[in-house]
Amino acid sequence: MLSDADRNKAADILMEAHKTKKQAVQLSTTYPDITIEDAYSISTIVHKRQIAAGRKLIGHKVGLTSKAMQRSSQIDEPDFGYLHDDMIIPDGAKVPHANYCRPRVEVELAFVLGKKLMGPGVGLTDVLAATDYVVPALEIVDARVQDPRKIFDTVSDNGAAAGIVMGGRPVRPMDVDLRWVGGIMYVNSEIEETGVAAGVLGHPAMGVAWLANKLGTLGTPLEPGHVVLAGSFTRVVFAKKGDTLHGDFGTLGGISLQFV
Repeated sequence: MLSDADRNKAADILMEAHKTKKQAVQLSTTYPDITIEDAYSISTIVHKRQIAAGRKLIGHKVGLTSKAMQRSSQIDEPDFGYLHDDMIIPDGAKVPHANYCRPRVEVELAFVLGKKLMGPGVGLTDVLAATDYVVPALEIVDARVQDPRKIFDTVSDNGAAAGIVMGGRPVRPMDVDLRWVGGIMYVNSEIEETGVAAGVLGHPAMGVAWLANKLGTLGTPLEPGHVVLAGSFTRVVFAKKGDTLHGDFGTLGGISLQFV
């Protein structure tokens, strides 16, 4: 486990990577004794610094929701990160590629809460009852540390959260079977990835339930109006300058962005 001084130094490294858009050496290399507890603490330090600089917390993201990704990361549960207001990107926007170190994009569903959720003991029906609406989303993820990364690096780096595009047709959570919402990711008009939302812990609302229960152990609720990205149900797609990415969610519509 790291000292408070080392945790703050690690946060300094990530803050510098955010500023310069240049990847840092893996924290797991710089601090070989780092633990998951350290990693979440570092992520929270960076989050608090960003809030102090004027950003607003608008929700959270859940990552590593598939068993395959958990096995590859040698963990047995998902991870989470903070979402800030400056991460919101309009549907159809042209996004400067230079704003990121190494951007990638994932297909997700975003849950917009109408009621507070507080763990422990939150289950599927609790999430559905507390959700105002669900909307298609593309998440931009960006590694502020170099590959190969260990789980400690990803968690410290706020789950690689970097941007959110929401759009398409919002739906009430009971109006569709969310397990069967499909997503097709096009890159420059070619299909790159496909998936269904059941790939997120069997039901995307279970990603939100996991988060509520995880934060509940810290005494932190999910607040009304907050957005929760429940987890990707496709593999990540790397984005190059000039790429146009389009997410087709079938009857829930589509969303897109272009890196320029």
